[in-house]
Amino acid sequence: MQPRRATVRDLRRRNRSTLLSTLFFEGPLSRHELGGRTGLSAATVSNVVGELIDDGLVIEAGQVESDGGRPRVLLRVDPTFGNVVGIDVGETGVTMELFDLSMTRLATVDHPLATPQPDVAIVGEIIAAGFGTLLAEAGVTESSLLGVGIGVPGTVEQGATVRVHAQTIGWDGVALADLVHAKGITAPVFVENGAKTQGQAEMWFGAGRGARHAVIALIGSGIGATVITDGTTYRGATSSAGEWGHTTLSYGGRLCRCGALGCLEAYVGAEGILDRFRKARGGKAVPRDDEQSQLDFLLDAVDRSDIAAALVEETVGYLGAGIANLVNLFNPERIVLGGWAGMALGSRLLPEIRTATAAHALRHAYDQTSIVLCELGPDAVAVGAATLPVEALLSLGADPRIRPKAQILQVSQGKGHG
Repeated sequence: MQPRRATVRDLRRRNRSTLLSTLFFEGPLSRHELGGRTGLSAATVSNVVGELIDDGLVIEAGQVESDGGRPRVLLRVDPTFGNVVGIDVGETGVTMELFDLSMTRLATVDHPLATPQPDVAIVGEIIAAGFGTLLAEAGVTESSLLGVGIGVPGTVEQGATVRVHAQTIGWDGVALADLVHAKGITAPVFVENGAKTQGQAEMWFGAGRGARHAVIALIGSGIGATVITDGTTYRGATSSAGEWGHTTLSYGGRLCRCGALGCLEAYVGAEGILDRFRKARGGKAVPRDDEQSQLDFLLDAVDRSDIAAALVEETVGYLGAGIANLVNLFNPERIVLGGWAGMALGSRLLPEIRTATAAHALRHAYDQTSIVLCELGPDAVAVGAATLPVEALLSLGADPRIRPKAQILQVSQGKGHG
């Protein structure tokens, strides 16, 4: 098939996208600096910046002295141009956050879930109720929103109708964006796998920044990962790449929530860790009311309980073997451990995790890899979800609210930035 020839309109959009993205990630910058960093001519920079200022996307942000000439005017993306919402639909709760275009958090709403397998209708009701609270808390109207991003467990099938396939929580082909719109939310809605939204957040603003080849791991009740190759998220044929938790760690091993035997998630996901701990205690329940508190109890008990110490040591070994598989398969320069359980384990046991990884990985590949903790904390999935409409804005070089759905769909599956 012959490649489609770029039109003048394509070139104009690309230039707008390039300059807007550069200002978003690196601004404030002068016009001269923009030309140097983008390779665009001074005339192109001047013309396109003028358009972006007229559109309200870019504003002046002070001046700096130049060598012998007039002071240079600095430019930045206007943080008040619009707002974005990021929603983390996890297995323990729904977190909703609202940001301006500088990614300053303006409001947060948290709603715990009574079951790790919530009915999608209940999740829709929670989002609708929380949405109004979020807007009121931030003091903004829905008309200010460039879009709403939602991070979810499972595979997200992008298309004219976006469908969520989350086998472990019982969602099969759920049209979540349509459900949210049916609840009265009119802003563009972007849906993506939660591990991928966490990955984008860490690549843009956190521990992944500057890496071209990385894996951002999410360890919570379940496990997922974002694989970054040459700066681009690897998605696979149907966007299900990164289901690291469902790689086989032990043939014929423990039953996983997905129905298979021996998945990594059955050993290292918080639900699997706590189930193993209960069985090691002869079926005795783990104290405290929720998974996060129970995992903290287990980790705190290491110094006083041989059972807890052995269970945690075994878990570190399993996790190291799982990370070693990532090292050997993808040869990343950086692996970032995130998710609430990943942070709980990594904050206490990162040296041991590195040692266990080294014991299972190819020596040369391991020597080229660093293993670090995520920097954005438990909000990373919601922050990453909020970047989805921002990514649409940067890729289009224009307000996603006034673009055809087909164009927005294209950028929602695009290459990303940063």
